[in-house]
Parts: sequence; C-alpha cells; structure tokens
Amino acid sequence: QKDRRTGMATIQAEARSIDNGNGHQLASCWYHPEGIPRGAVLIAPAMAVKQDFYAHFASWLANQGFLVVTFDYLGMGQSCHIPLRQLEVDILDWARHDCSAVLANVAEAAGERPIYWIGHSVGAQILPLVQGHERLTRIVTIAAGSGYWRENSPQIRRQAWLLWHGLAPLLTSLFGYFPGGRIGAVGDLPAGVIRQWRRWCLHPEYLVGVEGEPMRRAFAEVQTPLTSLSFTDDEMMSARNTESLHGFYTAAPKQMRRIAPDEVGAERIGHFGFFRRAFAPTLWTNYLLPELNFGNDQAVA
Repeated sequence: QKDRRTGMATIQAEARSIDNGNGHQLASCWYHPEGIPRGAVLIAPAMAVKQDFYAHFASWLANQGFLVVTFDYLGMGQSCHIPLRQLEVDILDWARHDCSAVLANVAEAAGERPIYWIGHSVGAQILPLVQGHERLTRIVTIAAGSGYWRENSPQIRRQAWLLWHGLAPLLTSLFGYFPGGRIGAVGDLPAGVIRQWRRWCLHPEYLVGVEGEPMRRAFAEVQTPLTSLSFTDDEMMSARNTESLHGFYTAAPKQMRRIAPDEVGAERIGHFGFFRRAFAPTLWTNYLLPELNFGNDQAVA
C-alpha cells in the first residue's frame, strides 16, 4: 500500500510495550525498513501530542532506511492506563523514566549503528535528563525553545498569560488534572505535568531557572552535535525562545536554522507543520536528511 501524497510504501508499525522502569508500561511503535537499518531514529513528542501524529513522518523515514521509534509519554495517548487525576507524574519523570527506557530499547536494537534523536518542542527540552543520551550520534530539535511566556510569539502571549495565571491553576484544582482538551488549550495533562510546566513558563530561564544548578549542569554536559530547525511563523516559539533554550546547551556543537515558509514554497509551517506529509520533498529531504548523515541524492522521493 502506498501513501497517496508521497507515493511511497506505507510501512506498518509494530506495536511494542516498554517498561519505563518506574512501574508503568509505555506504548511505542517501531517502523522497520527493508533490509538492515542504516541507523535508528527516536522521535520524542511535543507536549500532549500523541505518537500517531508522527506516523507518516516515521513511515517516510523508515523508507529512507532507518529504524524509527515513536512513543507516548506516560498518561498520553496509548500510555494512558488510568484516569489522569489518579496519575502522579511530572515532566522530569517523562525524561528520566520514559525517554530513558525507550532510548535503552532503541540502543539495544541499533547495536553499533548511529542513533538520532528528533525532539519536537518539549522533546528537545528534556533531553539532558535522559539516561544514555551520550550514545546519540546527533540531536535534531524541531520547533523547540524555552516556554517563558514573556518571550512567546506575540500572537499567543496574551493567551499564555491567561493560561498560566488563570485557567491552568483553577481548572487543575477543580478537576485534579488539566482538561486542556475541553477548552482547546494544549490538551489533557496530569496535574504534576501542568503545574511543573507552569512554573517553568513563568521563569525567564525556564526549566533551568526553576530546577537550578543540577539542570544547568545537565545541559552543559551534553556534547552531542545538535541542529535546531525552527520556523519564522511558529505561533508559539519566538526566535528568542529558541535562542534561549539552545543557549543552555553550552558544550554541544550547534547549528541553528530558522526557516521561513516561503523558502520551501509554503504559506505556513508553524509549530506543528514540519511533520505534515506535504513537506517530504522540502523540509524532510533538504533540511532533515543531511543531518542524519544521509545525502539528498540518496533520498526516496
């Protein structure tokens, strides 16, 4: 079966349950290429985004010869096994337990082959706390930056103020979790996640400012080469947000690429658009694949 938009074979994912090492099972999907993989790609999702969102992108990468793994954080998507109001988890747990467990499984499958981390938004923010991140060959961050609300893009700054000073604390207290899906704000999140995220977003240095020197050191210890792909029309992350987050990665060799929609013949990219199938011949082929040590002439159109 072929994807009607890309014309490529649709690779069916293998579902696997992964023990996160903290008493919970995580849902993951494994996209296997034909033949021996040239490497492995782990996709760390954005806040409240289910792994299904990345399915077409993951299938496309598998068609390029990579083993690709997606997953849901505890409490999200298929990794939600109990009512959110009963779940005690925060963002640091997602990093230390969920991401670490998934990466360990990917590393075992990859053997000596390269492993690439593609972090979408929060998936790039929490990498320094992931056990085994030194095994990575390269980090690629997509639409990632600090969440400090005063530096958010102008179009959401007022909504961010209302969210952090009103809706989040009020609704979380009432429901025992944040019912973002009901009000069209981010999505449903466990109380520990939204409360921690709120503290981060209210501090000028985001998670580093709140979590202190151990977090600053964790960022400084990352030495894996890093590429940032951000977008001028991102409705959430301003250029300053992006610069702020990546400034914490003081020891990692970095290249920052900020892309305008008209550079790829598009009207809009935004915070989520990179993963649309329409960008396979442009953003995926021309901007991402070279970061995976994969020449453009080798790409499957």
